[in-house]
Amino acid sequence: MQLVEKVDEREKDVVIGLEVHVQLNKLKTKLFCSCSTDYHEDEPNTHVCPVCLGMPGAMPVINEKAIKYAIKVALALNAKVQPFTVFDRKNYFYPDLPKDFQISQYDRPLAWGGYVTIETEEGEKKIFLKRIHMEEDPGKLSYKGSITTARYSLIDYNRSGMPLLEIVTEPVMNSPKEARLFLNKLRIILEYLDVFDGSLEGAMRIDANISIRGGGRVEIKNISSFKGVEKALTYEITRQKNLMRRGREIKRETRHFDEVNNITISLRGKEEEQDYRYFPEPDLVPVVTEEIVEEVKDTIPEMPEQKRIRFIEQYGIGDNFAKVLVLDSKMADYFEEVA
Repeated sequence: MQLVEKVDEREKDVVIGLEVHVQLNKLKTKLFCSCSTDYHEDEPNTHVCPVCLGMPGAMPVINEKAIKYAIKVALALNAKVQPFTVFDRKNYFYPDLPKDFQISQYDRPLAWGGYVTIETEEGEKKIFLKRIHMEEDPGKLSYKGSITTARYSLIDYNRSGMPLLEIVTEPVMNSPKEARLFLNKLRIILEYLDVFDGSLEGAMRIDANISIRGGGRVEIKNISSFKGVEKALTYEITRQKNLMRRGREIKRETRHFDEVNNITISLRGKEEEQDYRYFPEPDLVPVVTEEIVEEVKDTIPEMPEQKRIRFIEQYGIGDNFAKVLVLDSKMADYFEEVA
């Protein structure tokens, strides 16, 4: 599709929400089995067992430390952790899902609400969160060439069952730049909490939802980089604005971002929640979180914003210098050692 006219990416009628999938890859074992999470340098399908392969009769067991990591993240993001949380089966058919359902969470997620504050050209802005829930990661599909032209796909189930945290924002961002600022800030917070290694492949994957008032919501799936998110959203704004100028309908659909050509490609119509036929996972009991919350509260370190304010007050440095220092926890720690 030839785009004949560029448009301003920062317009109030552009509405963006993100679903951020974070691998809790600092854990040693997967979410519901004892398989190792340290698989990135190993051969495909070597870190698997009957549980993460979905074999009949295999029973999942919750990784307690994963629950603690997830609560730690929720508290740091100002979310309200629920007194108890329930796992559900999300039913859909895809090659990377060996059980033909994913153990996820639906109406009783780990936490509701929360926010992350970003700094825009207009000043501070709170990016409000809708929910935070846990789920297992599916396997990884590989394609020779493009997802839309490949004749076959290869499946690696080493990733299947990895502990995944999904952080869902409210649709409150109005530009690709705001989306990237949010992701940068979120990554810094997660690294301070020491729950994931952002340098590993697949550590953070993003589904970006975008709509222009009057048009259908479009979801761009599985974007693997922050730069990719910004480029995909910029392209979508241009594409949708041009369609609206021609009087054409913006369809509610799921699209794929082609990182080589910097365009999005239609994959399928957008699913509705009821299409997944959620129901409670019968092999897992509800998790009571109240005692765990009290235990986890004491393990949350000083966060970037708190550290920035303290550095200014304690060491008399400027605000801009303090902001740079707290971007990396190791750099901030080194500054304190030599200050």
